[in-house]
Amino acid sequence: MDNLQNLGDLDAVVARLQLLFTDFGVEFGLRILAAIAIFFIGRWLARIVKRVVRKIMIRAGVDSTLISFSSNLAFYGAMAFVVLAALGQLGIETASLIALLGAAGLAVGLALQGSLANFAAGVLIVVFRHFRVGDWIEAGGVSGFVEDIQLVNTIIRSLDNRTIVMPNSTLTGDTIINLSAKGLLRLDLLVGVAYEEDIDQVKRVIYEEIAQEDRILSDPAPLVGLIDLNDSSVDFTVRAWVRPEHFIVMRFVLLERIKKRLDAEDITIPFPQRDVHLFSEAVQATSEQTAA
Repeated sequence: MDNLQNLGDLDAVVARLQLLFTDFGVEFGLRILAAIAIFFIGRWLARIVKRVVRKIMIRAGVDSTLISFSSNLAFYGAMAFVVLAALGQLGIETASLIALLGAAGLAVGLALQGSLANFAAGVLIVVFRHFRVGDWIEAGGVSGFVEDIQLVNTIIRSLDNRTIVMPNSTLTGDTIINLSAKGLLRLDLLVGVAYEEDIDQVKRVIYEEIAQEDRILSDPAPLVGLIDLNDSSVDFTVRAWVRPEHFIVMRFVLLERIKKRLDAEDITIPFPQRDVHLFSEAVQATSEQTAA
């Protein structure tokens, strides 16, 4: 009888343990599902917050550079709260976690000095506005159009349509040339003609070709002037003002126009050449001395 009673007690303990583990598993499983739901719903809401911030700033007429930076900052800030809420649902004490993260933040900050420097540089870019989204800049050895200014990186689209991800600290630590800042760029060309050509005619022809292009601005006025007398050519400088978006194409178009018009006017564009004069008497005397 005692053995049967002991077996009955053991079965009851096993049943209670099974019930306890079942209840714990169900409860923990529900917590995991709730945490996952909080994360994905929170991420969805964070994206909505990002879009709302962007729309509000666009309606307020805020600069596009600040819009991009602020909307990204709002998204990552919202995601931080979402992650903390999901961890809290799992039963993790978020207060102690925040304290732990704060203590570890110093060590992480030392390890991620470059990223923090990039973040600080991004803030400086937004505050001082050395360039904006859409500007054509030259910096860090690259040239292209600014597509986005993020927390630690700036996205640049090169002139041959490549995407360049450049750290913000590289931009702020280097010389930045903003070709779009003034809204105008000066196009400089060099045209050489033969010495026998008429200077006034050459200038008139070039001015006429410039006047044919609507993309070349009349104010500031274009300039064609004699700049140098080289060994083989008389060189003219051609200076015309254009919008930044027309700068590259107009360099090709205007140079082609001038070349065709000079050909039509029978104005010679010389190639490098050198005249060599031989004096026969001097050569003969030298030969006689050598023979002697």
